[in-house]
Amino acid sequence: MSVPIVVIVGRPNVGKSTLYNRLTKSDDAIVDDSSGVTRDRLYGEMEWNGRLMRVIDTGGYVPDSKDLFEIAIREQVDIATEEADAILFVMDGKKGLTPIDEEVAKMLRRANKPTYALVNKADAPKHEELVNDFYTLGMNDIRDISALNGRNLGDLLDDLVNKLDFDKDEPEEDKRLRIAVLGRPNVGKSSLTNALLGYDRTIVTNIPGTTRDSIDSVLKYYGEEIILVDTAGLRKKAKVKENIEFYSNVRTYRALWSCDVAIILLDAEQGLEKQDQMIISEAVNRRKGIILAVNKWDLIEKETNTAKEKEEEILNKLGSINYLPFTTISALTKQRIFKLIDMAKKLHEERSKKIPTSTLNDVLLEEIQKVPPPATPSGKEVKIKFITQVGEHYPVFLFFANEPKYIPESYKRFLEKQIRKHYGFEGVPMTISFKEK
Repeated sequence: MSVPIVVIVGRPNVGKSTLYNRLTKSDDAIVDDSSGVTRDRLYGEMEWNGRLMRVIDTGGYVPDSKDLFEIAIREQVDIATEEADAILFVMDGKKGLTPIDEEVAKMLRRANKPTYALVNKADAPKHEELVNDFYTLGMNDIRDISALNGRNLGDLLDDLVNKLDFDKDEPEEDKRLRIAVLGRPNVGKSSLTNALLGYDRTIVTNIPGTTRDSIDSVLKYYGEEIILVDTAGLRKKAKVKENIEFYSNVRTYRALWSCDVAIILLDAEQGLEKQDQMIISEAVNRRKGIILAVNKWDLIEKETNTAKEKEEEILNKLGSINYLPFTTISALTKQRIFKLIDMAKKLHEERSKKIPTSTLNDVLLEEIQKVPPPATPSGKEVKIKFITQVGEHYPVFLFFANEPKYIPESYKRFLEKQIRKHYGFEGVPMTISFKEK
């Protein structure tokens, strides 16, 4: 099932971040009365009536010049109409209609996307009259809402779910392995894709951010068709000053969400940086198969243990995410690049591997008996009595216990370590849940 993208647009200080926080049930977006406080673009998820949607808050970078600001708003809305499946256009009911609102509305009227004009800050029924001035925009769906207290949002979401196509572009399941090539700008993603495919499918330059789109290609590997996705580089968000680059990030995240295995390219000279860790964290959160590939290895002066030392350095920085397979490559010389495909195929098998329930209980209950979970605060013994594996697309392990709420995170990591010790799952994030028996 495809997951639609809902984009929130509008000028600063109209309540976009408040709406984002309420829809995603988070407090990720900073809310303040000052104009332009949101200097980050945020990606989140919301669920309504069993339907999952991805939400993007476009608060973002605000240029100092008012003229540049208006240009940025127009550019932002223009790209939103291309990338979004639905648009929430937020305005300030208390401050009334502004020329920028009118300009945005004019652009949105031309968009062939479900679009809602939301007159925000109508916090009580007595504020319904705030919407009257906004009917001059000529938009089909104008609603008074309160992002602060959720007023009228339920009706909005009911209508939104009915209008969105949750099976868009997926008439039938594509069972081909789908590999996304991810990483910071200028680490060699396009060079790697071209080397694997054997021809220049994408433009390659030494200018960071050259690739603005995600481009799907079919790689035929020993008779098997594999979908290879070369994605736009993920920049640090503070450096994303062009709206078009922001939406390249959206496309990159979309590629990550839909792939089976993510090859995360690192620069051999720069090593693992904070932005790399953010990409890895997102891939872990999405439970994708993950491969770490250090590119430009041909530029490194090597000694006997150089590769091993680099691997230890990177995995130590990743802390508990120390189960990722690692290799060094050179997209330029094609050194070990096809090893990545073999690794991806193996990870794909690992993601779908099922351990019989009887085997799980025979092996893991013995380990648990040796190192049992800590007792409850009242001193009651916590007993894990049964284990089973569920989940279709990635491994999920259910542990049934008498007092599951008292099992700490540290013991959860112990159980994951035991599963990996006995059954592998290299490069595959897993979910461990506790239920009351």
